[in-house]
Amino acid sequence: EVLRATSQEISIAMVSQCEADRYDKPLLSVAMARNLSLPELVKKTGAAAALRLELTLFSNTTAISIDPSHQVLRTTLGTIHYQHLVIAQGAQSVLPAHLPAEHCWRINHLNQYVRFRDALGSSSRRVLVIGAGLIGSELTNDLALAGHHVILVDIAPSPLARLLTQTEQVEALLKAWGPLKIEFLGQTEVLEVKRASVKGYDVLLSHDRCLTIDEVVVATGLKTCDRLANSAALAWDNGIVVDPTTLVTSAAGIYALGDCISIAGETSRFIEPIGRQARTIASQIVGEALIPYKSQHVPVRIKTTSLPLTVK
Repeated sequence: EVLRATSQEISIAMVSQCEADRYDKPLLSVAMARNLSLPELVKKTGAAAALRLELTLFSNTTAISIDPSHQVLRTTLGTIHYQHLVIAQGAQSVLPAHLPAEHCWRINHLNQYVRFRDALGSSSRRVLVIGAGLIGSELTNDLALAGHHVILVDIAPSPLARLLTQTEQVEALLKAWGPLKIEFLGQTEVLEVKRASVKGYDVLLSHDRCLTIDEVVVATGLKTCDRLANSAALAWDNGIVVDPTTLVTSAAGIYALGDCISIAGETSRFIEPIGRQARTIASQIVGEALIPYKSQHVPVRIKTTSLPLTVK
């Protein structure tokens, strides 16, 4: 968007592992109660957006490796030569090693949301949400509003423990959840998830507690895959290391932005900085005066609609 707005002549190619449909990712954690379908979530298909922006879209294509010395990106559809390369690969939901992937949902992508919603069906289900951070708490609130019985589990003593540091805020949230079918289990760890003998899953918790659950959702944080960065020998520190002002990686001509980057070892998992990061990178690619990027504190909007909160 920013590159095309800045230059009508520049040639742009986009490689996307999915269809590249445009949608508002934060909506995924609050879309269940609204019963939003795939067409309602997609603002514009990838093909339509590519046509409007006059770019070449390689959809359903995986980036395999980068060769910075020859300025080549290798993909499952062949080799692409580049003058400038921007990595915006995001981050994936973390799955604790002892939990089986085939039994646990991770809602970090449009297709995952649609499959999960279809699995829930139209009747009320018992859903275990592991992780009471931002996404887990928002999803718990949303599922309960949609009529499901949700058990929210976290090793911390309260939901949103890293964000809600005041006891009054936690108490207000739990009070707002009171009328809903939400059970919060703090200082609790999920030890095992296995198929139940009849249907659903048997879940073993710490403190010798067992639950029978219809669906299990894991929301225990995000992690960026290092495979592509390693292929190009890019500097890595909890993410792709970028210059804090230019967002250039350790390889000339390669930039990165969004969830996958690391500045002084810190990641940023928020939407707001991405637009500013794009303007910084675009200014260098088109040869204009640098628009320097500046990291800044971002207020966090917590979309627990029973009690929306903003943490500054």
